[in-house]
Amino acid sequence: MARPKHPEYQYLELLQDILKNGVWKKSHSTGVGLKSVFGRQLRWDLSRGFPLLTTKKTYFRGIVHELIWFLSGSSNVKYLIDNNVHIWDDYPYKNYKYQMERGKVKKMEFIDFMDKMKTDSKFCKKWGDIGPVYGVQWRRWPAGDGREIDQLGWVINKMKKLPQKKHFLVSSWNAGHIYEMAKERNESVAIAPCHTLFHIVLHGGKLNLQLYQRSADVFLGVPFNIASYALLTCMLAQVIGYEPGTFVHTFGDVHIYEDHFKQVREQLKRKPYPFPKLKLNPKIKNIDDFKFDDVKIENYRFHPSIKASLTPVGGF
Repeated sequence: MARPKHPEYQYLELLQDILKNGVWKKSHSTGVGLKSVFGRQLRWDLSRGFPLLTTKKTYFRGIVHELIWFLSGSSNVKYLIDNNVHIWDDYPYKNYKYQMERGKVKKMEFIDFMDKMKTDSKFCKKWGDIGPVYGVQWRRWPAGDGREIDQLGWVINKMKKLPQKKHFLVSSWNAGHIYEMAKERNESVAIAPCHTLFHIVLHGGKLNLQLYQRSADVFLGVPFNIASYALLTCMLAQVIGYEPGTFVHTFGDVHIYEDHFKQVREQLKRKPYPFPKLKLNPKIKNIDDFKFDDVKIENYRFHPSIKASLTPVGGF
């Protein structure tokens, strides 16, 4: 009997699909060209190992810290900066630069801005807030009547009581906080949510999660997204009381930027290693109690990192 194909090949085949079949587009906010396909899906059976991609090293420490930040419901990047995670740094600087170009704040280069963010807590409190991003929508959705709704808390509590229900959705797409639909510019998110909603369903005694991602940078962003939502699936399964099942990753526009083509072709030459194992602290029974040290990865074998520049898209 033939051995099952390594799950990572579905990601590698998606890269090949885009190179071969993608249509050319251009990012309106950066002018960078990209090749894009629309409507794809990856499925990760979490019983076959934790899907931390192995054909290049994936930044797991940053993944864990970012997810803990989301779960906290915060809109300020201070937690990330304090933990030396800089994946969101471009967005507070974009807000500062907008005011700088209008003469409302003193001129400051990015490196100086980030130094001040690290050392001046008052400055970071003001400029580190990047609007109602994922964590805010998950945990403190601003309702029209002034309430803040904890969508994720509602899912967890209700799923414990009525696990067969099919309406366990958490949305990050809040139209009143997206670009021109926002009442004021400062009430808009820095970038419209790329991973827009996720749906949790119980099947066969296992907790399954499906993410809809409207836009996906498949080389830099998607490996991060895969691991982040697989981790979220496992955390939710533990606190609700089930085994993790499948993480289903459904895409809208999935693309490769033209300045990543060389790196993608290098990655496609590599063969995947066996997936690592995820270990969560079994004592954690409340989603808000997870800390960085409660999440461990074991036997992670990987090919070397492949450097590529992030394209900070989004905005009005």
